[in-house]
Amino acid sequence: MKQLWLILAGSAGLIAQPPNAETLFTQGCAQCHEGQLDRAPSRENFKQMSPQGVLAAMETGPMVSMAVRFNQPQRRAIAEYLTAKSFATPVEAVASPKAMCADAPGTFTTAGVATWMGWGQNTSNTRFQDAAAVGFSAAEVPRLKLKWAFGFPGELTRQGAPVLAGGRLFVGSGDGKVVSLDAKTGCVRWVYDAGTGVRSAISIAQVQGRNVAFFGDGRAFAHAIDAATGKELWKVKVDDFPSAGITGGLVFYKNRIYVPVKSGEEATGGVPTYECCKFRGSLVALEAATGKQIWKTYTISEPEPTEKNKIGTQLWGPSGAPIWSTPAIDAKRNAVYVTTGDNYSEPTSNMSDAFIAMDADSGKILWSRQMTANDAYTSACRLPDKTNCPSVNGPDFDFGASPILVTQANGKRLIVAGQKSGMVHALDPDQGGELVWSTRVGIGGTMGGVQWGSASDGTNVYVANSDILRIMLPFANNTDADPKRGGGMYALRLADGKQVWFTPPVPCGNKPRCSPAQSAAVTAIPGVAFSGSIDGHLRAYAAADGKIIWDVDTAADHATVNGVTAHGGSLDGAGPIVGGGLLYVNSGYSAAGGMPGNVLLAFSVDGK
Repeated sequence: MKQLWLILAGSAGLIAQPPNAETLFTQGCAQCHEGQLDRAPSRENFKQMSPQGVLAAMETGPMVSMAVRFNQPQRRAIAEYLTAKSFATPVEAVASPKAMCADAPGTFTTAGVATWMGWGQNTSNTRFQDAAAVGFSAAEVPRLKLKWAFGFPGELTRQGAPVLAGGRLFVGSGDGKVVSLDAKTGCVRWVYDAGTGVRSAISIAQVQGRNVAFFGDGRAFAHAIDAATGKELWKVKVDDFPSAGITGGLVFYKNRIYVPVKSGEEATGGVPTYECCKFRGSLVALEAATGKQIWKTYTISEPEPTEKNKIGTQLWGPSGAPIWSTPAIDAKRNAVYVTTGDNYSEPTSNMSDAFIAMDADSGKILWSRQMTANDAYTSACRLPDKTNCPSVNGPDFDFGASPILVTQANGKRLIVAGQKSGMVHALDPDQGGELVWSTRVGIGGTMGGVQWGSASDGTNVYVANSDILRIMLPFANNTDADPKRGGGMYALRLADGKQVWFTPPVPCGNKPRCSPAQSAAVTAIPGVAFSGSIDGHLRAYAAADGKIIWDVDTAADHATVNGVTAHGGSLDGAGPIVGGGLLYVNSGYSAAGGMPGNVLLAFSVDGK
């Protein structure tokens, strides 16, 4: 689940020689990008990017903490070498003049228009859209056809989660561009430059009479912009740690914005000369109108020096317990619920791999429930040099899935989330987080079990299993996804966690980078649950019995409304969203053994 772009991992010390890109790559990048780290993009992947995009990742994006060992000319040399392009090559724009709507930016109102708000569709994170807002019936799902496609130039992975409000889509990109599109046609209303990658879902809310779009970026800045025009209202850094960032959606509640904070230190911490580790996950509450911080609650205590590793580098702990996912709001108890990631170093804490409840007004921790103890992990645990791998060596069973707050027909409430361990858990929010049930759906692993989340209609929770496995190829020291491992879709009864149905994964054949694993977040509407697969297929499952009623292969070339060259790939990360008669889904995910891609697709009944 962590997007570990380890372009520069494994090289000890600053390389001060004149730029020789091949040497720099061999010494500082090859052990990750030539098959040693399964989440690192391959050499071939980078050829689809621009040198500007790779350089941005090293200087202002997810690789900034790793790239510090190289000087600026060396970083530029690496970027040109990996992409096989010069900085003089023109960069394709996400929005040409022809791609703009004729009346851009146009008027904007959310009144009487279908919405998909934030990551979970609502502040409970159910990822369920009701019949009135869907705009088509379960019976019409088999007739869904592509209506339009929108391309994002230079991307390998489509991670920005789309949201729907006021007849528009709002979606971020890896190069920091946030675009507002007409939901029916895909024409561009406006483009905002956040300065670095935007992966978090966008929340739209009314603040002092204005519709405001809130989101976070890869450098831990929270942004507020005018939803109608894209004009920046405020921008606030919520954490100063070098590799801190925001992947979960920002949530609006009672004129406050709740911001989850994660980091890339699990990657950086794998380098033997790095003092692993000092990052602490946190949730930050900001005043929605101004961005002023109201409170910040850390998930673990302040790290302290512990011991030195075998080459004499000082180690620190506890560390980690990041919040990768979107918080859920409990208005009844005025609480905010989050799920946390693992520790990066020892000693481990009791707040990692956990559900945590915080008071919405003060940030005070009300209760926590740890699901896997003694889980400390860095990228070193998967690399040849395991110097900075904690002695417990994972198992890296953290939460990437957001907590779902759901009320059953009998009025009993649950908080539900799946874990990378392959377990799905349900807790009672009205009994201090008491465990109600746990059900296994997968084997689990670093990319196993439940990756990005599930959906619930109030009766069942619909769960997709990843369990992707990388295998070593007999050539080029490279790896590929195992085409026979992973996948499968479950419906679990909310009342007791019992399996209602299970639909086995669909074999994906022998095409390169093919996997049946289902890592993307699930989406549900009345009578149907949607799940994407690493093989590029998006499938619709009948909620009653799990029968597949629709299957579309998105891994293909697509003509785009903005004129950008685009191709679909694996489906992972953000799942589809539905509203106003259309279904929208990202296609392309180069990490985790997947197929790269750079397109957002819109489907409607008969493509009309």
